Amino acid sequence: MTEAYKSGFVAVVGRPNVGKSTLMNALLGQKVAIVSDKPQTTRNTIRGVLTLEHAQIVFLDTPGLHKPLHKLGEYMVKSAFQALEDVDLVLWLVEAGKWTTADNHILEELSGVQQPVILVANKADQVSSAEQEAFLEQVAEKRSFAASLAVSALEGTNLDELIDLIVERLEEGPKYYPDDWLSDQPERFIVAEFIREELFLRTEQEVPHSIAVDVDEIKEDAEKNLLRIRATIYVERDSQKGIVIGQGGRMLKEVGTNARLQMERLLGARVHLELWVKVKKDWRNKPGALRELGYQ
Repeated sequence: MTEAYKSGFVAVVGRPNVGKSTLMNALLGQKVAIVSDKPQTTRNTIRGVLTLEHAQIVFLDTPGLHKPLHKLGEYMVKSAFQALEDVDLVLWLVEAGKWTTADNHILEELSGVQQPVILVANKADQVSSAEQEAFLEQVAEKRSFAASLAVSALEGTNLDELIDLIVERLEEGPKYYPDDWLSDQPERFIVAEFIREELFLRTEQEVPHSIAVDVDEIKEDAEKNLLRIRATIYVERDSQKGIVIGQGGRMLKEVGTNARLQMERLLGARVHLELWVKVKKDWRNKPGALRELGYQ
């Protein structure tokens, strides 16, 4: 008898900077979500598709759950909770050996969630196996979980076991996406995210959070076998524009070079990338600007 094909949608939730995007990229085996060591890197819910011989898992990488300080923050938290409404399973990421007040807040918010919740203690490479076990037992006392597991998204520890735990709990279902799909996000979105990631890695304090990227054009140049991509980087203040461009344009050139290499790997084509920097004052608090930049 042939094994029944299973499929389902799995939300990945947790506080900012706990490794949600790193985990999803590791599970997919390729990068679809941007990663940095700064909190609140992910702003939209990003879908990543893992197709196996006997199952298809659609992961929803959500923005980190936090107390919002502006309209963009409110959008991010709302986006994370909306992702929980129609999923089959929830992966709740916490940091192995480190429980915080933010985790208590999420615990409270998840109390109304009916779907099975798998507790995933990430960054397990940073604590001993005895500490991992004690931590999982301690958290298991706080609520009932469908399963719990310590993993390291960075080192790939226990990721196959995690996939098995997920598939076991999915229902029989159809293949939602073609075999070769990694994400249902449009090229423009992923291209903008790669640019934003490079800026996140290179800027400090409030600057990375004040940045938005809008892709103006993706045009195929068949004659030269390349993609011409033009994008605008928005900041909130004139002083931030100078930081993003850098002395003699050095910062913008570095950002463009590294983002272009990521795009070429993902798109499988040569890329010519053109970047512009503009000021859109206080855009994170303006609903019109948020809509314009894709935060609906």
